[in-house]
Amino acid sequence: MKFLDEAKIYLKAGNGGDGACSFRREKFIEFGGPNGGNGGKGADIVFEAVANLNTLIDFRYQQHFKAQRGENGGSRSCTGASADDMIIKVPVGTQIVADDGVSVLADLTEAGQTFIAARGGMGGRGNESYKSSTNQAPRQADKGELGEELWVWLRLKIIADIGLLGLPNAGKSTFLLVVSRARPKIADYPFTTLYPHLGVAKVDAKEVLIADIPGLIEGASDGAGLGTRFLKHVERCKVLVHLIDGTAEDVSVPYKTIRKELKKYSPALAEKPEVIGLNKIDALSPEEVEEKLKKLKKASKKSVFAVSGISKQGLTEMLRAAYQYIQKENTDGL
Repeated sequence: MKFLDEAKIYLKAGNGGDGACSFRREKFIEFGGPNGGNGGKGADIVFEAVANLNTLIDFRYQQHFKAQRGENGGSRSCTGASADDMIIKVPVGTQIVADDGVSVLADLTEAGQTFIAARGGMGGRGNESYKSSTNQAPRQADKGELGEELWVWLRLKIIADIGLLGLPNAGKSTFLLVVSRARPKIADYPFTTLYPHLGVAKVDAKEVLIADIPGLIEGASDGAGLGTRFLKHVERCKVLVHLIDGTAEDVSVPYKTIRKELKKYSPALAEKPEVIGLNKIDALSPEEVEEKLKKLKKASKKSVFAVSGISKQGLTEMLRAAYQYIQKENTDGL
């Protein structure tokens, strides 16, 4: 399934039904009086976050949503039926943004969370409701109210436990392929990954959701390369796993490049817990591994794991370290 994380759609809630204007017409009842019922309410348009979706691809093929109108009122005091609400299902992590592209109307971060984006019109009053002691035979009935209509943006920010970071060809897709059942595309050219991929990995019988974010380059926070389009997907991750290509001549350079872009994009994002892995050690000699680990530790001032997606070295230990941060955040959130 193709990944789509942004879509613009049109919403039109249902109009209210018209009120009825009618009078009783029964044998031997000369002055039956008004009996026109009220119109029914138009349908609301409601967004609901569901857990089994991870893309907005459906909205590429349907951009217009029009809810049903309420039924008109009838004679014999019959109120028109209200229309059933239109439920639009979106992935957990979807933001509903106004047409200006800035104002966030709702942020659906939990499964089952709902938001009424457009309210249906109320039904019009029938002439029976206008009856009074001074107006015994009203001939007044109202039209139903118009339902709200608007354009909105849907923007998906993936909610994952772990966000994979690194320059293009740092080995993120291979890492995800090895530790989960995800099947991302793997090749030896930059920007192999053009869309985020999700995978579920097991850490000592515990499941964690991993998001493989397309490779970032210098200037990504200003829109270079794939730009800020996918940086937003790591904002909600609980821990960042930063992979560094061990075959790079100076391993401190790619690390500093990514850290610089994170800070420019969002200081809060740069403060997230980080687990660093020196990747592709299968292509290095033990002496080279030792030298580059030392250099990367000095640049990051953090512990660094020596790992290889090909030989699977060090992956379990690095995932365990990441899971400790996930467990801590889950505990703090209770």
